[in-house]
Amino acid sequence: MTDECFGHPRLAAIYDPLDPDRGDLDAYVRMVAEFGARRVVDLGCGTGVFALLLAGRGIEVVGVDPARASVDVARAKPGGDRVRWIHGDATALPPLRADLVTMTANVAQAIVEPEAWRRTLEAAYETLAPGGRLVFETRDPARRAWREWNREASLGVTEIPGVGAVETWVDLVEVEPPLVTFRWTYVFAADGQVLTSRSTLRFRERQEVEADLAAHGFLVEDVRDAPDRPGREFVFVARRPEPPPSGVRQD
Repeated sequence: MTDECFGHPRLAAIYDPLDPDRGDLDAYVRMVAEFGARRVVDLGCGTGVFALLLAGRGIEVVGVDPARASVDVARAKPGGDRVRWIHGDATALPPLRADLVTMTANVAQAIVEPEAWRRTLEAAYETLAPGGRLVFETRDPARRAWREWNREASLGVTEIPGVGAVETWVDLVEVEPPLVTFRWTYVFAADGQVLTSRSTLRFRERQEVEADLAAHGFLVEDVRDAPDRPGREFVFVARRPEPPPSGVRQD
Protein backbone atom coordinates (compact mmCIF):
# COMPACT_ATOMS: atom_id res chain seq x y z
CA MET A 1 0.00 0.00 0.00
CA THR A 2 1.21 3.51 -0.80
CA ASP A 3 0.29 6.68 1.06
CA GLU A 4 -2.53 8.64 -0.59
CA CYS A 5 -0.32 11.71 -1.07
CA PHE A 6 1.71 9.62 -3.55
CA GLY A 7 -0.89 7.16 -4.83
CA HIS A 8 -4.00 9.31 -5.34
CA PRO A 9 -3.88 10.93 -8.81
CA ARG A 10 -5.22 14.28 -7.62
CA LEU A 11 -2.73 14.45 -4.74
CA ALA A 12 0.23 13.20 -6.76
CA ALA A 13 -0.46 15.96 -9.30
CA ILE A 14 -0.04 18.69 -6.65
CA TYR A 15 2.79 17.11 -4.68
CA ASP A 16 5.50 19.28 -6.26
CA PRO A 17 3.68 22.65 -5.94
CA LEU A 18 3.04 21.90 -2.27
CA ASP A 19 6.73 21.17 -1.66
CA PRO A 20 8.61 23.36 -4.14
CA ASP A 21 11.86 23.78 -2.18
CA ARG A 22 13.93 20.66 -2.84
CA GLY A 23 17.21 22.05 -1.59
CA ASP A 24 17.55 18.78 0.32
CA LEU A 25 18.52 17.15 -2.98
CA ASP A 26 21.60 19.34 -3.47
CA ALA A 27 23.69 17.13 -1.19
CA TYR A 28 22.73 14.05 -3.22
CA VAL A 29 23.63 15.77 -6.49
CA ARG A 30 27.04 16.61 -5.01
CA MET A 31 27.55 13.00 -3.90
CA VAL A 32 26.81 11.74 -7.41
CA ALA A 33 29.73 13.89 -8.58
CA GLU A 34 31.88 13.00 -5.55
CA PHE A 35 31.58 9.27 -6.23
CA GLY A 36 31.81 9.62 -10.01
CA ALA A 37 28.51 7.79 -10.44
CA ARG A 38 27.26 7.44 -14.01
CA ARG A 39 24.43 4.95 -13.36
CA VAL A 40 22.02 5.75 -10.53
CA VAL A 41 18.95 3.95 -9.19
CA ASP A 42 16.60 6.24 -7.26
CA LEU A 43 14.42 4.11 -4.98
CA GLY A 44 11.20 5.84 -3.99
CA CYS A 45 11.61 8.34 -6.81
CA GLY A 46 8.13 9.80 -6.28
CA THR A 47 7.33 12.45 -8.88
CA GLY A 48 10.84 12.20 -10.28
CA VAL A 49 12.42 15.48 -9.18
CA PHE A 50 15.81 13.99 -8.30
CA ALA A 51 15.86 11.49 -11.17
CA LEU A 52 15.22 14.26 -13.68
CA LEU A 53 17.87 16.50 -12.11
CA LEU A 54 20.42 13.76 -12.71
CA ALA A 55 19.18 12.85 -16.18
CA GLY A 56 19.56 16.49 -17.16
CA ARG A 57 23.23 16.18 -16.23
CA GLY A 58 23.74 13.20 -18.47
CA ILE A 59 23.46 10.53 -15.75
CA GLU A 60 21.80 7.23 -16.62
CA VAL A 61 18.91 6.97 -14.13
CA VAL A 62 16.35 4.36 -13.14
CA GLY A 63 13.49 5.71 -11.02
CA VAL A 64 11.50 3.21 -8.94
CA ASP A 65 8.33 3.87 -6.94
CA PRO A 66 5.37 1.76 -5.72
CA ALA A 67 2.91 4.64 -6.32
CA ARG A 68 1.72 4.47 -9.91
CA ALA A 69 0.19 7.96 -9.80
CA SER A 70 3.53 9.48 -8.82
CA VAL A 71 5.37 7.56 -11.54
CA ASP A 72 2.80 8.80 -14.07
CA VAL A 73 3.46 12.39 -12.99
CA ALA A 74 7.22 11.85 -13.27
CA ARG A 75 6.99 10.23 -16.70
CA ALA A 76 4.91 13.12 -18.08
CA LYS A 77 7.40 15.83 -17.07
CA PRO A 78 9.76 17.47 -19.57
CA GLY A 79 12.72 15.14 -19.99
CA GLY A 80 10.77 12.20 -18.58
CA ASP A 81 11.82 10.08 -21.52
CA ARG A 82 15.44 10.28 -20.36
CA VAL A 83 14.69 8.18 -17.28
CA ARG A 84 13.75 4.51 -17.07
CA TRP A 85 10.69 4.45 -14.79
CA ILE A 86 9.64 1.33 -12.89
CA HIS A 87 6.38 0.98 -10.98
CA GLY A 88 7.16 -1.17 -7.95
CA ASP A 89 9.49 -1.46 -4.99
CA ALA A 90 13.18 -2.41 -4.94
CA THR A 91 12.35 -6.03 -5.66
CA ALA A 92 10.96 -4.99 -9.06
CA LEU A 93 14.41 -3.99 -10.28
CA PRO A 94 15.60 -5.98 -13.28
CA PRO A 95 19.21 -7.23 -13.44
CA LEU A 96 21.46 -4.20 -13.83
CA ARG A 97 24.61 -2.67 -12.37
CA ALA A 98 24.46 0.77 -10.74
CA ASP A 99 27.21 2.93 -9.30
CA LEU A 100 24.86 4.51 -6.79
CA VAL A 101 21.49 3.67 -5.22
CA THR A 102 19.68 6.50 -3.43
CA MET A 103 16.72 6.88 -1.10
CA THR A 104 16.10 10.59 -0.56
CA ALA A 105 13.84 12.40 1.90
CA ASN A 106 11.61 10.04 3.96
CA VAL A 107 11.90 7.03 1.65
CA ALA A 108 13.97 4.83 3.98
CA GLN A 109 11.75 5.62 6.96
CA ALA A 110 8.59 4.91 4.97
CA ILE A 111 9.76 1.30 4.63
CA VAL A 112 8.23 0.34 7.94
CA GLU A 113 8.03 -3.44 7.99
CA PRO A 114 11.30 -5.24 8.88
CA GLU A 115 10.84 -7.76 6.08
CA ALA A 116 10.33 -5.02 3.49
CA TRP A 117 13.43 -3.22 4.82
CA ARG A 118 15.43 -6.44 4.53
CA ARG A 119 14.30 -6.98 0.95
CA THR A 120 15.16 -3.38 0.07
CA LEU A 121 18.71 -3.67 1.38
CA GLU A 122 19.17 -7.00 -0.39
CA ALA A 123 17.93 -5.58 -3.69
CA ALA A 124 20.13 -2.49 -3.36
CA TYR A 125 23.19 -4.66 -2.69
CA GLU A 126 22.49 -6.90 -5.69
CA THR A 127 21.91 -3.89 -7.95
CA LEU A 128 25.17 -2.16 -7.06
CA ALA A 129 28.35 -2.92 -8.91
CA PRO A 130 31.24 -3.86 -6.60
CA GLY A 131 32.50 -0.61 -5.12
CA GLY A 132 29.11 1.06 -5.67
CA ARG A 133 27.33 2.91 -2.88
CA LEU A 134 23.94 3.09 -1.23
CA VAL A 135 23.09 6.55 0.15
CA PHE A 136 20.02 7.45 2.18
CA GLU A 137 18.90 9.58 5.09
CA THR A 138 16.89 8.95 8.23
CA ARG A 139 15.86 11.29 11.03
CA ASP A 140 17.60 11.06 14.37
CA PRO A 141 14.95 9.70 16.78
CA ALA A 142 16.48 11.69 19.64
CA ARG A 143 15.35 14.94 18.02
CA ARG A 144 11.68 13.86 18.09
CA ALA A 145 10.75 15.71 14.91
CA TRP A 146 7.11 14.67 15.30
CA ARG A 147 6.63 17.25 18.05
CA GLU A 148 6.42 19.85 15.26
CA TRP A 149 3.85 17.92 13.23
CA ASN A 150 0.64 19.69 14.15
CA ARG A 151 -2.06 21.80 12.53
CA GLU A 152 -0.95 25.06 14.11
CA ALA A 153 2.56 24.80 12.67
CA SER A 154 1.60 23.42 9.27
CA LEU A 155 -1.66 25.14 8.26
CA GLY A 156 -1.35 26.91 4.94
CA VAL A 157 -3.01 27.72 1.62
CA THR A 158 -1.22 27.26 -1.70
CA GLU A 159 -2.40 28.71 -5.00
CA ILE A 160 -1.69 26.12 -7.71
CA PRO A 161 -2.06 27.05 -11.39
CA GLY A 162 -4.88 25.14 -13.02
CA VAL A 163 -6.04 23.80 -9.65
CA GLY A 164 -6.79 26.81 -7.47
CA ALA A 165 -6.31 27.24 -3.76
CA VAL A 166 -5.50 24.15 -1.70
CA GLU A 167 -5.55 24.33 2.10
CA THR A 168 -3.32 21.81 3.89
CA TRP A 169 -2.34 20.82 7.39
CA VAL A 170 -0.92 17.86 9.29
CA ASP A 171 -2.15 16.15 12.47
CA LEU A 172 -0.09 13.81 14.62
CA VAL A 173 -2.09 10.59 14.99
CA GLU A 174 0.00 8.19 17.05
CA VAL A 175 3.48 7.90 18.52
CA GLU A 176 4.54 4.36 19.40
CA PRO A 177 8.33 4.38 18.99
CA PRO A 178 9.87 3.48 16.67
CA LEU A 179 6.68 4.15 14.66
CA VAL A 180 5.10 7.57 14.23
CA THR A 181 1.83 8.05 12.34
CA PHE A 182 0.49 11.35 11.02
CA ARG A 183 -2.25 12.50 8.65
CA TRP A 184 -2.24 15.27 6.05
CA THR A 185 -5.52 16.94 5.05
CA TYR A 186 -6.09 18.66 1.70
CA VAL A 187 -9.06 20.93 0.98
CA PHE A 188 -9.61 21.96 -2.65
CA ALA A 189 -11.32 25.33 -2.79
CA ALA A 190 -12.43 24.84 -6.41
CA ASP A 191 -14.93 22.09 -5.60
CA GLY A 192 -14.70 21.64 -1.82
CA GLN A 193 -13.26 18.13 -2.03
CA VAL A 194 -11.41 17.03 1.10
CA LEU A 195 -8.75 14.33 0.82
CA THR A 196 -6.51 12.88 3.51
CA SER A 197 -3.27 10.93 3.48
CA ARG A 198 -2.16 8.83 6.45
CA SER A 199 1.55 7.98 6.75
CA THR A 200 3.72 6.01 9.15
CA LEU A 201 7.49 6.40 9.50
CA ARG A 202 9.95 4.17 11.33
CA PHE A 203 12.57 6.05 13.35
CA ARG A 204 15.66 3.81 13.42
CA GLU A 205 18.60 4.44 15.72
CA ARG A 206 21.97 4.98 14.08
CA GLN A 207 23.39 1.77 15.56
CA GLU A 208 20.39 -0.20 14.27
CA VAL A 209 20.88 1.05 10.72
CA GLU A 210 24.60 0.37 10.80
CA ALA A 211 23.95 -3.19 12.01
CA ASP A 212 21.35 -3.75 9.29
CA LEU A 213 23.74 -2.55 6.60
CA ALA A 214 26.57 -4.73 7.87
CA ALA A 215 24.26 -7.75 8.04
CA HIS A 216 23.55 -7.33 4.32
CA GLY A 217 27.19 -7.12 3.32
CA PHE A 218 27.65 -3.35 3.19
CA LEU A 219 30.61 -1.45 4.57
CA VAL A 220 29.44 1.74 6.31
CA GLU A 221 31.79 4.26 4.79
CA ASP A 222 30.42 7.41 6.39
CA VAL A 223 27.52 8.81 8.39
CA ARG A 224 27.06 12.46 7.49
CA ASP A 225 24.93 15.35 8.62
CA ALA A 226 22.09 16.54 6.39
CA PRO A 227 23.04 20.07 5.25
CA ASP A 228 19.41 21.19 5.11
CA ARG A 229 18.64 19.83 8.60
CA PRO A 230 21.89 20.04 10.58
CA GLY A 231 21.91 17.87 13.68
CA ARG A 232 18.54 16.34 12.85
CA GLU A 233 19.29 13.54 10.40
CA PHE A 234 21.81 10.84 9.59
CA VAL A 235 22.94 10.44 5.99
CA PHE A 236 24.38 6.96 5.51
CA VAL A 237 26.97 6.18 2.86
CA ALA A 238 27.38 2.40 2.55
CA ARG A 239 29.56 0.62 -0.01
CA ARG A 240 29.34 -2.80 -1.60
CA PRO A 241 32.88 -4.16 -1.14
CA GLU A 242 35.00 -5.00 -4.12
CA PRO A 243 36.21 -8.60 -4.28
CA PRO A 244 39.83 -9.14 -3.26
CA PRO A 245 42.39 -9.41 -6.05
CA SER A 246 42.76 -12.87 -7.53
CA GLY A 247 45.04 -15.04 -5.41
CA VAL A 248 44.59 -13.02 -2.22
CA ARG A 249 43.37 -15.15 0.68
CA GLN A 250 40.51 -14.02 2.94
CA ASP A 251 41.12 -15.36 6.44
